[in-house]
Amino acid sequence: MRISVIGCGYLGAVHAAAMAHLGHDVVGIDVDEAKIAALSAGRAPFFEPGLPEVLEEGTRSGRLRFTTDLAAAREADIHFVAVGTPQVADGDAADMRFVDAAFASLLEHAKDGDLIVGKSTVPVGTAARLAESVAAKQPGATLAWNPEFLREGFAVKDTVSPDRLVYGVPEGERGERAARLLDEVYASAVAAGTPVIVTDYATAELVKVSANAFLATKISFINAMAEIAEVTGADVTKLADAIGHDARIGRRFLNAGVGFGGGCLPKDIRAFSARARELGRGEAVQFLDEVDKINLRRRARVVDLVREISGGLDGVRVGVLGLAFKPHSDDIRDSPALEIAMRLADAGAIVTATDPQAVENARRRAPQLTFADSAEEAVRDADVVLLITEWPEFTGLDPEAVGELVAQRVVIDGRNSLDPERWRAAGWTYRGLGR
Repeated sequence: MRISVIGCGYLGAVHAAAMAHLGHDVVGIDVDEAKIAALSAGRAPFFEPGLPEVLEEGTRSGRLRFTTDLAAAREADIHFVAVGTPQVADGDAADMRFVDAAFASLLEHAKDGDLIVGKSTVPVGTAARLAESVAAKQPGATLAWNPEFLREGFAVKDTVSPDRLVYGVPEGERGERAARLLDEVYASAVAAGTPVIVTDYATAELVKVSANAFLATKISFINAMAEIAEVTGADVTKLADAIGHDARIGRRFLNAGVGFGGGCLPKDIRAFSARARELGRGEAVQFLDEVDKINLRRRARVVDLVREISGGLDGVRVGVLGLAFKPHSDDIRDSPALEIAMRLADAGAIVTATDPQAVENARRRAPQLTFADSAEEAVRDADVVLLITEWPEFTGLDPEAVGELVAQRVVIDGRNSLDPERWRAAGWTYRGLGR
């Protein structure tokens, strides 16, 4: 099929490359000339496992190309809009300027019979509003909403082999045709038995934000239990194991630590709350405000723990392992790891930080920090070692070998991902969160 993808950031670049990998003819369009140049050369402008391979495959085969010229969308019959919806600077709501601008520009080139598909995470009600714009500007085109459910680090797999497909479509024959076309786009996943939910616009929009709200709530719940565990002597990890055996609860996302970050969960739950208030139903999701507060408290707790162990922060040498918000990513957006490192440095600690992929991004964001190329360099002569992003390179460190490098054998496990007994047996003072 002939596909255009408007917006070649994280979501759009992955989607365009994955669509070409599935055999479609794809053009990716973005206003950022440097980004388009990199993608055209088969280079990913960010770290995502598997993306360089499908980019190179697509550009080499001729099925995938990138341009800054939106007129190239005329060659396509299906258009995916995948631009960002960041949090507005002066509030919690989603900034819709980029989505609105993308639709306005695309409609200048859309043809009769085209299918326009929203991928961006937007406030509920957006699709209905944009459908009116489509009807006014190009009445022969149809709007659908197809939310993404990508996990950073697994985004290519999640696009090619999703765990579910959601189509928000209009009623009647147009909606039926839109669903058929999307089935063709995702033909391999549909053939493999992937569940397909065809619904209205509002439900499709709510699926994404409500899923993120649920996951954020589950993470903050176990972190709230960690706060109780810390003052009672309980072990939150054993607690999570025990309640996770209940099939109604499950063990996934019950890992206490420094909390969630990234470009989705924090801003999406805030935007969801803001939209609910606009709809006069703010009380329905008021609990998300507490979810957010619990999450942010965990970052402060780590800083306090370093202060408590060291008897202060001024001049304390801290080796920070991790800067990305999660492993297998270079994303530092709302990263607990980077924020903790910056808070420690601002309080007078001497911080040396490292990450397998996120150092350059962090260097641009936090030039006041000292950065290292390896874990060994980051922890050398440290008074406290702080593990915040659970990269395998860090969780697999040998406590005996690391102990030969540090000034004091003190480790704070911000993800509860180390073996406490192994580290204690090597002479380390080990502190986890909620343990």
